[in-house]
Amino acid sequence: MIYLKTEEEIGMIAEAGAIIAELYRLLPAEVRPGRTTGEIDRFSERFIRDYEGATPAFKGLYGFPATLCTSVNHEVVHGIPSDRRRLVEGDVLSVDCGVKRNGFFADAAVTLPVGEVTPEIERLLEMTVQALESGIAEAKPANRLGDIGAAIQEVAEQAGFGIVRDLVGHGIGREPHEEPQVPNFGRRGRGMKLQPGLVLAIEPMLNAGTANVRTLADRWTVVTADRGVSAHFEHTVAVTGAGPRVLTR
Repeated sequence: MIYLKTEEEIGMIAEAGAIIAELYRLLPAEVRPGRTTGEIDRFSERFIRDYEGATPAFKGLYGFPATLCTSVNHEVVHGIPSDRRRLVEGDVLSVDCGVKRNGFFADAAVTLPVGEVTPEIERLLEMTVQALESGIAEAKPANRLGDIGAAIQEVAEQAGFGIVRDLVGHGIGREPHEEPQVPNFGRRGRGMKLQPGLVLAIEPMLNAGTANVRTLADRWTVVTADRGVSAHFEHTVAVTGAGPRVLTR
C-alpha cells in the first residue's frame, strides 16, 4: 500500500534525515587508513543516540547486528561492521545508515574514499552521485516511477558502469521500507504516477565492472560477481508540489 505523507510528517522525516546528514558531514574524518569498520559503527551509534529520541534504524532490523552497513571495495551493500576489518589506503567504504525519530524513518548512503584512490574510482564515485542527482530531479508530480530509474540508467550507461538491478530503492516513512520499490533502471513514462506526499529512498548502486552480484555466506553482504569496485549513494526524497525535497541533504 502506498502511504502519502502530510507536510507535518515530511517535516518529521526531515528531522531524522538531518541527523544522518550531520553524521555524514563528520564521517570523512573518521574514515581513514587504520580505522576499523567496527570503530566507525560505534562512533556513529553514539552520535545518533546523542539526539533525544533518535535510534539507529538498522540495528536489529530483520536481525541486522549493527548501526551502519559498511561495505568495502567490491562489497555493494549490507556489509557488517567488524573490528577485524581495518581500512587501508586506497579503499572505498560505502556507508548506509537509517535513523528513527518520533516514529519516522530516514535513510541515506554515501561512499567515501580512504585516503587517496585511483582516478578510475574517483570517476565511479562522481558518476554515482550524478546518477543519484539525476534520479532525484525526476521525483516531481506528474512524472512516473520509470522516469527516476531511466534518469539513473542513462547516466550509468553513458559512463560505462554496471547498474545493480537485484537491489532497489523504496518508499520510507513510518516504516524503514515501504511501497513502492524504486528500481535504478526503467523506461520514461512507465510505472506509477508520482504524487505530492510520496517519500522515496532513491539509491543507485553502480559497479566498475559487471552489474551482477551475489550474497556471501553471512546472508547479508552483497558483493560484485567479478570483485570490481562498487559505489552506493542514497537520499530520502519527498515529492512535493514545488518539486523534489531532499530530506537527508
